[in-house]
Amino acid sequence: MGNERASSKISKCLQEIKKVKAYLLEVSIQCGYAGMFVITMVSLNHGMSHYVLAVYRHVVATLVIAPFALLLERGRRPKMTLPIFLQIMLLGFLEPVLDQNLYYLGMKYTTATFASATVNLAPAFTFIMAILLRLERVNMKKIQSLAKVIGTAITIIGAMVMTLYKGPIIDFIKAGGGSHHKDNNESATGKHWITGTIMLLIGCCGYSGFFILQSITIRKYPAELTLTTLVCLMGAVEGTALTLAMERDMNVWKIGWDSRLLAVTYSGLVCSGIGYYVQGVVNKEQGPVFIAAFSPLAMVVTAALGAIFLAEQLYLGSIIGAIIITMGLYTYVWGKSKDLPSSSAPSVTVEKGDHQQYELPVTNKVDHAVDGACQNSSK
Repeated sequence: MGNERASSKISKCLQEIKKVKAYLLEVSIQCGYAGMFVITMVSLNHGMSHYVLAVYRHVVATLVIAPFALLLERGRRPKMTLPIFLQIMLLGFLEPVLDQNLYYLGMKYTTATFASATVNLAPAFTFIMAILLRLERVNMKKIQSLAKVIGTAITIIGAMVMTLYKGPIIDFIKAGGGSHHKDNNESATGKHWITGTIMLLIGCCGYSGFFILQSITIRKYPAELTLTTLVCLMGAVEGTALTLAMERDMNVWKIGWDSRLLAVTYSGLVCSGIGYYVQGVVNKEQGPVFIAAFSPLAMVVTAALGAIFLAEQLYLGSIIGAIIITMGLYTYVWGKSKDLPSSSAPSVTVEKGDHQQYELPVTNKVDHAVDGACQNSSK
């Protein structure tokens, strides 16, 4: 009896530690993203090409993660097939190439705070894509489905408020020495605000599509470190081709011991390398709803860092829109969390050798559709 009680206490303790670990990991990653928003903004303001930044970022991530993948996942990697390889190529395009280049350019045209706020639209876009692909079921007679739809609508309204309404400038912190940045930021946001917002929204769609496709790919290739390495490698290769087509001056590839090198190293190591892997682990343990709930944290931290280090001007419209987006996001997350027990798709266990991997909810119809598209594209 005593051994059973001790075993039960140990089991509960391990479960609590596991929950705290997931919280700490997600908070750390969101703070890491916030730091990336500020550091990359500085490097872009110093003339660095966002195409080159995206390429170097994933070269760094590939070089850092590859040794761990080779050592820790030896004998666990499943066989590489053509459909899986094509899916990895598409993953390398959606987030490392499409999302990040549009994100960097959109951030250059707006502000780091505004750009980080648009990330909160990812759950809404993912929800809409899931419905179109029949990964998500909506029953308006159920409160949880109604909450998801209302939350999505509120989130989109908040994005429209941030885009169409500026309002007066709110000065929380008056930082000295930032007048030059303020002037540049004011002229850029006044001239290119709408264009930058459209780029950010398209990039956010690519970001959502990345995680939908990743959930399908990782079921067939359940090796997180290797998958992260391959996605970063393909992103670097595809990004290099795009950069050579868009940048004719080869001098853009040069970086020195300055903010550009810091941006490349930091974003590659923290956000692409560790970030992709940690988000996959947390997603496996807690699900995508848990990850989505932490998105506003990056916006809050970025706003503070941007006001302190970049002397960014915060507009009333951005603050109101951010509050609306956060309300819509948590309405959606609440509905999704209540809906999980009844609407989750059948889980599939993938095994390799003696190691049982993990389970992921995947809809077979969509999975077969992706495989068919990949096979048709290879012909």
